[in-house]
Amino acid sequence: MNALLIIGIVAAALILALLALCFVCYYVVFYSPSRKPLGEEEYRFPQGRIYEPYLEKMKGWMQEARAMPHELVSVRSYDGLTLRGKLYEYAPGAVIEVMFHGYRSDSERDMCAGVQRCFRLGRSALIVDQRGGGASDGHTITFGIRERKDCLKWVDFLIQKYGKDVRIILTGISMGASTVLMAGGLDLPENVIGIIADCGYTSPREIIRKVMRQIHISPKLLYPFVKLGARIYGGFDLEETDCVEAMKVCKIPVFFAHGEADAFVPYEMSVKNYEACTAPKKLLKIPAAGHGLCYMLAPEEYRQALLEMEQYYRK
Repeated sequence: MNALLIIGIVAAALILALLALCFVCYYVVFYSPSRKPLGEEEYRFPQGRIYEPYLEKMKGWMQEARAMPHELVSVRSYDGLTLRGKLYEYAPGAVIEVMFHGYRSDSERDMCAGVQRCFRLGRSALIVDQRGGGASDGHTITFGIRERKDCLKWVDFLIQKYGKDVRIILTGISMGASTVLMAGGLDLPENVIGIIADCGYTSPREIIRKVMRQIHISPKLLYPFVKLGARIYGGFDLEETDCVEAMKVCKIPVFFAHGEADAFVPYEMSVKNYEACTAPKKLLKIPAAGHGLCYMLAPEEYRQALLEMEQYYRK
C-alpha cells in the first residue's frame, strides 16, 4: 500500500469522523422528532422542580383554553412548512397578540396563561406552534434564525383575515422571546405595534455556549462543531443574526420581562437586549421568578406593566 493511498484513507476517516461529530451535535441541539398529538386528558408540562408548585394551575389554564371558542388556523412558511395555531378572538377590532413558545415546547404548554392574560387586557390571542414544535411541521429548531421569518407569515395571515387596520403584538417566551426580538430587526408592517419578550436570550451562540458551560462541556472545544452541524445538516447559519443587533434597529416598542432567579437564561441577557434597544422600551424584573415564571409569580404587576406600554402603541 503506497503512501498516497494511506494518506487518502486517513483523510477519508477523519472527514467521516468530523461529519459524524457534526451530525451528533445537530441531532442533540437542533433536531426535533415527530410529535404525537395529545389526547383529551393529556397535557405537557415543563420539566423541573421549580415548576412543580404550579402544575395544577397550569393544567387548569390549559383546560380553560381548550374549552374556550377558538379557530384552528395555519400558514405556509417561506420554505414550505405548514405552521399551525389556535386563534382566540376577544372582540372585533381588538389588538391581537401572536404568541411564540420556547425551545422543544408547544404553544399550549408555554402559553397556558397567555389567552387568559390577553382577554384580561382586552386583546385577542393567536398561540402558534413554532416549526419543529407541537402540531406544526418541521424537524429542525433554529433558535429564532428561521423562526423570525415565520413571524412575518403570521402577521400577513392576520392582515389578510382582518384587514389593513388590524393591530398586532409579537409575543414570545424563552426561545420565542428571542424569536420575536430578532423579528424586530426585520422590515415589519406598520400593523405590528409592539413586541413582548419574556426571558429571551441575547443570541443562539451565547445561550448554547452558556448551556455547554453549565453541563461542563468546553464551548471552545465543541461549539464549532455545533455551528458546523447546523450548517451541514440544518442548512442554516447559527450566527446569521441575534437579538442585540436586531434591537439596535428595532422601530417598535419593546416590553422585556425576566426573573432574576432564572437559572436557564440569565437575567443579564434581557438587560443586554434592553440596553441595545433604541425604540420605546420597558424592563420588568421579578426577583424570585425562575425561567418562564414571571407572570405566574406576579400577574398583576405584569399586566400593569403591559398596560403602561400602551401609551407607545399606534392607535
